[in-house]
Amino acid sequence: MRVCKWLPLLAAAVALAAGAARADINVGVTLSATGPAASLGIPEKNTFELMPTTIGGQKVNWIVLDDATDTTKAVTNTRKLLTENKVDVIVGSTITPNSLAMVDVVADAETPMISMAASARIVDPANPKTRWVFKTPQNDALMADAIAVHMKANGVKTMGYIGFADAYGDGWLAEMRRSAQTAGIKIVVEEKYQRNDASVTGQVLKIVAANPDAVLIGAAGTPGATPQKELASRNYKGRIYQTHGVANPDFLRVVGKDGNGTILPIGPMLVYEQLPDSNPLKKTAAEYITKYEAKHGKDSRSTFGGHAWDAYLLLARAIPEALKKAKPGTKEFRAALRDALENTKELVATHGVYTMTPQDHNGLDNRARTMIRIDNGKWVPAK
Repeated sequence: MRVCKWLPLLAAAVALAAGAARADINVGVTLSATGPAASLGIPEKNTFELMPTTIGGQKVNWIVLDDATDTTKAVTNTRKLLTENKVDVIVGSTITPNSLAMVDVVADAETPMISMAASARIVDPANPKTRWVFKTPQNDALMADAIAVHMKANGVKTMGYIGFADAYGDGWLAEMRRSAQTAGIKIVVEEKYQRNDASVTGQVLKIVAANPDAVLIGAAGTPGATPQKELASRNYKGRIYQTHGVANPDFLRVVGKDGNGTILPIGPMLVYEQLPDSNPLKKTAAEYITKYEAKHGKDSRSTFGGHAWDAYLLLARAIPEALKKAKPGTKEFRAALRDALENTKELVATHGVYTMTPQDHNGLDNRARTMIRIDNGKWVPAK
């Protein structure tokens, strides 16, 4: 009789424990910690190791997978996170091709996704499936305009372009054509290369022969150094511009002295010490970078780690709102989380201030960019 007396209490305890487990919020992450984009994905992975384990009073499980910079693997990871881990939201991937391939999967599963890749196509409002997709990096259009303005102000009349032969490079070329035309700059040569190409000699010889006033390299991570070093070896004397996709210490290490003088647009977080105290981004960026560099060393900061931290800040704002409407692990919670993300207003993060709308799932404006120059391995204000 004594055993039977405790059975109902034991059953209730088991049920309570099961209910608590179901109440966990599961965040699935796929990023490129290996492969050609590893210099981008590693600081993102490092950043997820700093994430709090509770949001809005609920336990959060961060489930991080490596997609090895491979589109097929990114899709496989996404399906695994959705079906096996029953995640409430997907964060990733690191690069544009992977993120674009994931859009259909999350839309079919009606699960929100926050990409850490740059292309505006990832959140194109003309595609109804992007209703479920958001992203933290600045749109390439925003940064292309900044480059064109700087070029024009510095007397550039003609430019050449060399970039990745994928969605990232194609997106940048399209945006630069638009921005250059607006600025009255003529693109006289266009070349492409693969992320893992060891040599771009043929492409660079064509660029040098065209002799443009400036060259934009539409690349990300350490592969962005390949054409730059080739241009230097061919004694190209014009200005060299890069995208915000190379704003990390590994690129500086690989490009070495050949990077001196390079101009690029970045999120202000990378040079937060140079921001005036009145800039609201300064405090948020300082808090993240101080935390990151305490673990990974001085000057280990990376714009890509900031993209991951901003994804957390978006979730930290949205999750408490979603919890008011539904329980984690349910279709209703995922829908409520999507709605809360879309209603984010004036969220001060590391890269900018996010204000989402149904037509804009990036939500950044000109406060999210500044122009810098590489000077002996350091980021300094551009002239």
